[in-house]
Amino acid sequence: MDTLKSVLVPINPEGHRFIAIFAAVTLALFLFTWSFMGWIGVVLTLWCVYFFRDPDRNVPTREGLIVSPADGVVQLIERAVPPEELGMGSDALLRVSVFLNVFNVHVNRVPMGGSIVRQVYRPGKFLNAALDKASEENERHAVHLRTDDGKDVIFVQIAGLVARRIVCYLTDGQQVRTGERFGLIRFGSRTDIYLPEGVEPLVGLGQNMVGGETIIADLNAENNSPMSVEVR
Repeated sequence: MDTLKSVLVPINPEGHRFIAIFAAVTLALFLFTWSFMGWIGVVLTLWCVYFFRDPDRNVPTREGLIVSPADGVVQLIERAVPPEELGMGSDALLRVSVFLNVFNVHVNRVPMGGSIVRQVYRPGKFLNAALDKASEENERHAVHLRTDDGKDVIFVQIAGLVARRIVCYLTDGQQVRTGERFGLIRFGSRTDIYLPEGVEPLVGLGQNMVGGETIIADLNAENNSPMSVEVR
């Protein structure tokens, strides 16, 4: 039953057009080519449905918690300057990078409740999202969020080698809740989150993340001392 529930989940509306295209091509393959080509189309159509799945998540409710904006694996933990288009200055902050492969859920979620100060799309390259320089050179959509108590949290959607479309529903001045859906990236990508100065991550390199559920950091921790993580 649990396995069935993990498969039969809602599909994000962004995927409806792609699923229809995959299905139409599959039908054409059955009608005009060898049947085995049609079955390949069936497999790809099912993968497309799986890619755009949009499951509900159990979002932590305690104030001060920053959750992962995406499913995937923690690829990098390092200090870096936030995207220049946000106008946040040249001071480096601790950045946690989550890499998504083509089998992860690609719906992105707001890491923490607050107000959207600014969000900026910037065109760029389509390098492998696992590369460090992808944060600087790839197409991206950067978001500056301010919490109710005045702390700044930055998160960035980054296109990858296959991803060619970033979708972000946020607008300047919008009030958002922790774990709220805010967009997605097609197909395979990366999401960066910059923590406020003095806040340490509660995750480590190679850790699997669940968007909207896995806690990345706690702004209200009495002792924000580093855990046993490798920071570059």
